[in-house]
Amino acid sequence: MSLTISEDNPFQVLIAESNDDPTQLQLRYEKHRTARNEQQRTRILAEDFHGWTLDKILMRLDGPTKEEGFLDPRNCLVIWARPPPNIRDLISFVQKELKDVAPSLWLMPTENLHTTVLEVAHSLTEAQIEDLVQTLKSSTAITRAQIAEHPITHQSRLLKPMVSFDSSAMALSFAPAAAEPSTERSGGHDDHYTYHHLRRDIFDMVRKTGIPVASRYIVPSAHITIARFITQEGFQVAGQLDHSCVQLLVDRIGDINKRLERMYWPQPDGTVPEMGEWVVGQDQGLVIRRGRLC
Repeated sequence: MSLTISEDNPFQVLIAESNDDPTQLQLRYEKHRTARNEQQRTRILAEDFHGWTLDKILMRLDGPTKEEGFLDPRNCLVIWARPPPNIRDLISFVQKELKDVAPSLWLMPTENLHTTVLEVAHSLTEAQIEDLVQTLKSSTAITRAQIAEHPITHQSRLLKPMVSFDSSAMALSFAPAAAEPSTERSGGHDDHYTYHHLRRDIFDMVRKTGIPVASRYIVPSAHITIARFITQEGFQVAGQLDHSCVQLLVDRIGDINKRLERMYWPQPDGTVPEMGEWVVGQDQGLVIRRGRLC
């Protein structure tokens, strides 16, 4: 299926600025996450850093301050890509390494792991989301099946896994492939159609259904949230932040990233380890999800 790309599609802007070149797009994704990690590292290790930014909703849903019967009041309509088994296994390894130095971290359950291809609506009421869902269901211009199955016929690959972080959460992030060798899993791929092209196309497909898109996430990022902070436990002494514990966690992230690059990025012999390659939506397409954020 061919698409006419909207001139005001925010994802098309980066594609145009990158001359529709996968190598340039990959570089933009890598620069974004590397610069952000360095910025956050500097902020978190500064003397005036006073503690993690806790997820106030998640704190009421899980952990030591859990409130029985509490429901997240925020509702959303999102389009997700679920990671395949090899990426889930990689995330499990990373989560164990993080938990080793930060036992109080809240880890994203395996069954909830996802990357957000497109956030259609965020923090609305259940009724407002239902109105959008009914618009989607009644669309004849673009069907839900066409949206969900788009990556099956328009494959894109993600490579170079790396832990990205800030004061509130951690994620496993990726960069779009750019003509690196393919594994048997992907069956050969020229990579001209990238993950950013997929995001662009899904944006336009959703708008063709008649739904306005109110996405907050248009930056060059492909990430799966894997951990959040819901307590300062383990990082305080006598009610004050223990900077040595913070340093230990930041150092562990650095160690993990060195191992990921050495073991799961494209290798010097030209091969790509299967554990580090994600063919987006290859197994089940995309997931159109509505409901509570947490």
